[in-house]
Amino acid sequence: MSQLLKIFIWVFSLLPLPVVHLIGVILAWGFILVPNKRRSTIKTNLAICFPDLSNTQRSRLLRNNLLETGKGAIETGVLWYWSKKRVLAKIKKVVGKEILDHAMSSGKGCILAAPHLGSWEIIGVYASPQYPMTIMYRPSPLSGMDSLMRRARERVGATLVPTGRGGVKSLYAALARGELIGILPDQDPGPGGGVFAPFFATQANTMTLLSRLAAKTGAVVIFGYAERLSFGRGYNLHFIKGSGEINHKDTNTSCSAMNAGVEECVRALPDQYLWCYKRFRCRPEGEARVYSR
Repeated sequence: MSQLLKIFIWVFSLLPLPVVHLIGVILAWGFILVPNKRRSTIKTNLAICFPDLSNTQRSRLLRNNLLETGKGAIETGVLWYWSKKRVLAKIKKVVGKEILDHAMSSGKGCILAAPHLGSWEIIGVYASPQYPMTIMYRPSPLSGMDSLMRRARERVGATLVPTGRGGVKSLYAALARGELIGILPDQDPGPGGGVFAPFFATQANTMTLLSRLAAKTGAVVIFGYAERLSFGRGYNLHFIKGSGEINHKDTNTSCSAMNAGVEECVRALPDQYLWCYKRFRCRPEGEARVYSR
């Protein structure tokens, strides 16, 4: 299975980006037209997060999101196999670079929180050649894929550390050196692994690692995401300064501020968020499950 997947990823890397995205769109129409678990999850998430939208508006958002999800799945080969120079040439505009530069000049290090929004893989390709960067990642459950993933993400200068005690120590050490670290802030850490904090006005099980890092080190928190442009034209990168509340020593206050920062990014580009992820899978005690399948 992993060998076949690696072949597909490599084959797609041989194609121009507009063709890659076109293939992603064609495949996505299968998920749009045929009922499936992924579409059901997106529909549930959009109903929770955008209750004020009409059914027609949510249906349009669901369709657009599946099209972007298809592009994102197929473009992995481009981002993992293309040279640094070739990938960076696809970045058409960087909004807020001065925010990232200023954060790195503080001497306290910087936490780059990159939600699952747009083409999040390219954020590391852009930032790691400019600053010493350590990225926490979750090892792939597929045999053989982990080494490919690490090699692809480290080829431009980043250091990857796996989730776990050793990885957390590496993040603290990097911040102590005044370096940049990258974390995906919008993953459900599982039962008992986080705290419940509002996300789109709904309680979501929220990771506490970023909050602990920010509170203990005083590092500046920056949110970053890569907007995927239409017709394979490339990407616009956006960096936004996080609220100082994320550095609050009260975990609930910090996590609420972190989720608010993620939500601000998502509202700017709702079509390209990973709505197929079961973000509200864990519920507070006594609450019913929200996903039917």
